[in-house]
Amino acid sequence: MTEETPGFEEKPDVPSGATPDDAEPQAASPSSEEAAAPAGDASEQNAGLVAQLDQVRTALGERTADLQRLQAEYQNYRRRVERDRIAVKEMAVANLLTELLPVLDDIGRAREHGELVGGFKSVAESLETVAAKMGLQQFGKEGEPFDPTIHEALMHSYAPDVTETTCVAILQPGYRFGERTIRPARVAVAEPQPGAQTVKAEETGEAGDDKENGGPDEG
Repeated sequence: MTEETPGFEEKPDVPSGATPDDAEPQAASPSSEEAAAPAGDASEQNAGLVAQLDQVRTALGERTADLQRLQAEYQNYRRRVERDRIAVKEMAVANLLTELLPVLDDIGRAREHGELVGGFKSVAESLETVAAKMGLQQFGKEGEPFDPTIHEALMHSYAPDVTETTCVAILQPGYRFGERTIRPARVAVAEPQPGAQTVKAEETGEAGDDKENGGPDEG
């Protein structure tokens, strides 16, 4: 048997002319392609992240636009509902006040004849106050010009002292609720007397001539 001398290790054969360092394995240096590979992967990852971010932003913009459109539609719906609710309420109040008009007419006639006394007077005035609080307004006065949109002529006559069609008597007062006319005022109207305008114009012309001529001659 061959005995190995303790303390000595067998070394690999080294070719002649070579240094011992040449015998140890050298770490392979990375090639230029392998060095460029991580940089290329990072660029691709960044591009992918940017694309994903763009997609998220696009989706967020679309969802935001949808939300804004839904909010606008909801606001329009609320406005329509509120407008319809007010219209229905006004119609109901107008119908109620219309039913009360004959009662108010009776109260007015009783007041004209001096019959509005005692407890009946208190009840009548309370009813008129409540109707006024609900928005009922009375209109129609003698001497105002006739307006066919708010007046209903029941009687017609001629008068020399009017220059246009005029309400000379209020047979029944008119009532309005807000901008709505519940009942027109029923009136008697008078028109200018035929020929009165011509006579008045001639008189005015003669008076003007007298002033220019220094007045009528004194005898």
